[in-house]
Amino acid sequence: MEDPPLQKIAISGPTLASLIQRFSTSPSSIHGLLFGHVTPLPLTLSDDDTSSAATPTPTLLATVTGFLTSPSFHDSSGTVLPSSLPNSPLLGWFSARRRSPLRPSMREFSVTASLSSLTQFSSQIQNPNSEPSLFPPCIFLLLASPSSDNHHSHVHTHEYRAFQFRPAALSFEPRSLDVVNIGPAFRGHYGAFSPNSNLPPLDCGPHGSPMMMSEGGDEVLGKMKQAAKDQRELDKCAEGFEIGRLSRMMGSEARSCTEGLEELYQKMLVKIENLTGLVEKSSAMVLEQENHNRKLKHKILRSAASE
Repeated sequence: MEDPPLQKIAISGPTLASLIQRFSTSPSSIHGLLFGHVTPLPLTLSDDDTSSAATPTPTLLATVTGFLTSPSFHDSSGTVLPSSLPNSPLLGWFSARRRSPLRPSMREFSVTASLSSLTQFSSQIQNPNSEPSLFPPCIFLLLASPSSDNHHSHVHTHEYRAFQFRPAALSFEPRSLDVVNIGPAFRGHYGAFSPNSNLPPLDCGPHGSPMMMSEGGDEVLGKMKQAAKDQRELDKCAEGFEIGRLSRMMGSEARSCTEGLEELYQKMLVKIENLTGLVEKSSAMVLEQENHNRKLKHKILRSAASE
């Protein structure tokens, strides 16, 4: 049975950027394995009579979600060594070389043909509406830097091209490569997202537990008392405006609640103005006391010098 064709290949922007960065920082050419998943694309129906008789061919979307640089998964002849591959499904592999044309070489052809024949590394097509089917690791991603690159240039230019290897025809077929970024246009790619790891446990216990009291002693107790005092002062400032009342700012009672909140704000401004006046007076008293102390110090120094 012939492998179902891919309509296109998608790769996330961070994954492609990470791959290009790995290629840019490498002193030589690199190659490795591609991981991801394969999903079916919705069929496009047409009212044309000429196309209604033909059976629609299902098309697939392969999404690359990660890569692994592995320089030793095949020998010099291009034969893949299954023992050097990870025990997980593969989409295919990639090759990144410097200053070379953007077309597969004979060795890359041999490696892709050998890898696509290893059905134990095939990926399952994620289609809940049909029977499970497998997709062989037949994707090849080629990256290259142009042969006319200036070695002294600070701008790095890279080109890339994606292929699907068809074992029946023993040939590469070019496929479009979509770089998936986060945004409204790509929201469908994240519709079925589920986290791979759980959130870490959070400490929701009271801060005044016996363990904390034994470790911090009087210092922790003093901080707790000061925090409680500050909280009481804040509650007094916002007295009558608890969360339940603030929720009435939406709806028919919004006008009366807003007027009360503005009145509270005016009272807070008056309190702040009073506090500002007290701080100003206390600062003036401190300055006056410093001047008085300075005069006393000079007087003592003069009397000591005269003796």
